[in-house]
Amino acid sequence: MRKMIRPCGLHCIKINHLGVKFGDQEVLEDVSLHIHCGTLNAVIGKNGAGKSTLIRAILDDIPHEGSIEFKDRENGRIQKLKIGYVPQSINIEKNMPVSVYDLIASYRCRFPVFLKKSRKTEAEIKKALAVFEAEELMDRQVCNLSGGQLQRVMLAMAVMDDPNLLLLDEPVSGIDQSGMELFYRTMDYLKKNFDLSVILISHDLDYVVKYADKVILLDKTVRKEGSAKEVFQSEAFQEIFGQEELPGYVRG
Repeated sequence: MRKMIRPCGLHCIKINHLGVKFGDQEVLEDVSLHIHCGTLNAVIGKNGAGKSTLIRAILDDIPHEGSIEFKDRENGRIQKLKIGYVPQSINIEKNMPVSVYDLIASYRCRFPVFLKKSRKTEAEIKKALAVFEAEELMDRQVCNLSGGQLQRVMLAMAVMDDPNLLLLDEPVSGIDQSGMELFYRTMDYLKKNFDLSVILISHDLDYVVKYADKVILLDKTVRKEGSAKEVFQSEAFQEIFGQEELPGYVRG
């Protein structure tokens, strides 16, 4: 787990002319984005707009056209992009006898965790969970966690390898109001204290207004990007969402 540092603003991620086809169906077309470190970038759009497909393409999980580059603006080096990822849903079997420690340690270690328990690994895991106010969950059974608790565990796993980019596919789906508040406060903390970019798929437009540095309106291609106010007051937003879905803060 890295030391917390202020984002330098010198690194960026460039997505160049990304396209995805499933057979004859074009799901994404000519998507180009410029993402800076230390920013929360919210991707919004209707169902079927290609939001989750964009995440899968960035992960190189599906065939796609175009390229993704991680650039150091200070010296122009092209480096390997490290990505952390939290999916929309995680299937955990009931009565699976695995603790949070076992889950994370198995992910990080090359040997079966029941053969050797490392104090160093235990300290690293506890420190990572603490960022998400989840250190008390370390010895809990994963199958007994609530949706919000499991989400915090997955976030801790996602940032332990020091990613340059954190991808979140509707991570607050099914989370209650207090859990959502904690999640967005944590995202704000991450972007201010870690040298990483966050791309978040979200339907929670009021939270997007409050926390996102940049909003990307997707409808198979990028229809509009900019501040929340710029995007929500655009013709493209009105065409896709309509006036009734405009957050009150922006409407006023």
